[in-house]
Amino acid sequence: MISFQKAKSIINEHMFELSKETVPLDESIGRVLADNLVAPFSSPRFDNSAMDGFAVCSSDTLRASKKIPIELKMVGISSAGSPYHSKIKSRECVQCMTGAIIPEGADSVVMVEDTSGFSDSKIVKVMIETYPGKHIRMKGEEVNKGDILINRGTTITTNELGVFATFGYGKLNVSKRPKISIFGTGDELVDPGQKLKEGQIYNSNLYVFSDLTEKAGAEVINRDVIKDDETSLKLFLKEALLHSDVIISSGGVSMGRYDYVRKVFIELGVKEHFWKVAQKPGKPLFFGTKDNKLIFGLPGNPVSSFIGYMEWVWPVLKHMLGEQQKNNLIGVLDQPFPLEKAKHRFLFGKVKNKNGKLICSPTNLVGSHMLSSALDANCILNSSPGTGSLDVGKTINFNLLPWKTIE
Repeated sequence: MISFQKAKSIINEHMFELSKETVPLDESIGRVLADNLVAPFSSPRFDNSAMDGFAVCSSDTLRASKKIPIELKMVGISSAGSPYHSKIKSRECVQCMTGAIIPEGADSVVMVEDTSGFSDSKIVKVMIETYPGKHIRMKGEEVNKGDILINRGTTITTNELGVFATFGYGKLNVSKRPKISIFGTGDELVDPGQKLKEGQIYNSNLYVFSDLTEKAGAEVINRDVIKDDETSLKLFLKEALLHSDVIISSGGVSMGRYDYVRKVFIELGVKEHFWKVAQKPGKPLFFGTKDNKLIFGLPGNPVSSFIGYMEWVWPVLKHMLGEQQKNNLIGVLDQPFPLEKAKHRFLFGKVKNKNGKLICSPTNLVGSHMLSSALDANCILNSSPGTGSLDVGKTINFNLLPWKTIE
């Protein structure tokens, strides 16, 4: 059995990033950007009007008011996509619509509401004094050409999608999705919806694994429940080792009579790096490699599997996708947290923001079979080995579950 820190360092030594591929813009949601996105042009690309009104030279509007308006000659129209190409002179103005290029010679826009309005008349009365730059969106005020818009490693959401489209990116370089094979072992496992027989239980872990894999941005290519039979297990694993980047098992890595998974892994040429970790829950944790493929054997108890996936597998998948690793957060306990003398301790918990402080409450359901402990949780609390418990008011590390928020 090795320490939690030693196990982490071993896995870190074997993590790698996948290569990239190009996808159409409309297929990019949920993918991870593989290159920095650079602005191919400034935004705005040109000085343009923020209002419907008249482009003017501001010095021509000095002392203009409703009582004593200034009269300007209207010489043309600039609309979005159809600019006015001549230079305006003193005492001239141009009808200028929202988004239209500001004509040369103009330095301000007067809203139509502050004039005599749009009409066929060549004379426009300006009823307000303006100043240089008013109601003008200046070239490059948002982004300059060559600026990094979005950094590599960013997961693409609707927010990013709009920016990509704004800057004309029809295709994007994204990280390839890790291909994942997941399986559970046990004659007792039955899929939900079927009738249980004596001694049977419903399979929950593969449903959790599948959803977590998708949430992480990876792709499940094989998923199966395998009976306690070495031949069936070998057939599944031979196929999985050919086509997967990561293989994840649920159960079969402990010391039971029918726990064949570790044995079969090794028989198929998987190099074992460790098998047991000083942690609770989840001491039986297998990690191995073969031909740049990573293999995780997680325990069968549902809490051990769920927490084990989040603490060990999730960071690996994120690294493969090129995402930056997030550090543990720190909160303050409002209930005691039980420690283990020689093991790293994990518990589901709830963290809330109270008056600017992150307050953490561990679950009271501490059994590794009690998956209902995850129901109200938004984080996983963890602590190094120790005696007794961490008391109320002490600080504790936690990882926020990525699909949850802090209230």
